[in-house]
Amino acid sequence: MSATILILEDDRLFNETLCDFLEEYGYSVCGLLEPKSALEKCYCSRFDLYLLDINLPFENGLNFLRSLRESGDETPAIFLTSREDRSSLIEGLRIGADDYLKKPVDLEELLLRIRATLRRTRGPLKYELDGYLIDRSRYKIYRNGGVVPIERKPFELLILLLQARGGTVSTETIATTLWPAAEEASYGAIRVYVARLKKLFGRRIENVRGVGYRLILDEGENA
Repeated sequence: MSATILILEDDRLFNETLCDFLEEYGYSVCGLLEPKSALEKCYCSRFDLYLLDINLPFENGLNFLRSLRESGDETPAIFLTSREDRSSLIEGLRIGADDYLKKPVDLEELLLRIRATLRRTRGPLKYELDGYLIDRSRYKIYRNGGVVPIERKPFELLILLLQARGGTVSTETIATTLWPAAEEASYGAIRVYVARLKKLFGRRIENVRGVGYRLILDEGENA
């Protein structure tokens, strides 16, 4: 089933451009121009992702997302913004945005960011593997009733490998998933994260030379 995306962008032409572009890639898209209509739509319909402009009429995108989060809506969100001030971008992430892109938006990069966000947020909320309970909703790993310490990015890498169900995840995919657009990905850090996961899952974490990494699942096993 294709993902459903709500776009809140008051520039009509840009809104239509985004809708047409994403529909070409199989997404179901609802484009709206102002916050009130968008908020009503969010309350009565379910979406897999929000694309939100920050500068909006009547209410900015930051307050819009804050209202959704306070109502318990945890739908992934990406901000599209022309703002340059770092404080606004930090505030957006603090409220609960998953990523942001600065305008003018490169559509191909936006597509990669959407795919990365959906990979990270869709799928089962919990996995069991080798005696570990992996809780994606809480970003925690449990064993024998206790919490196993793990940082956020290694945890996100683990989820990415689990979602691949034994397939190889390219290093480029890992980079675009773990780092937002405004941050430079660190391939050295990826190797460190892989080493940390190997301490937990040993032989299951495999380096596919020149391509990326995979989580080995035994025959018939479904994490």
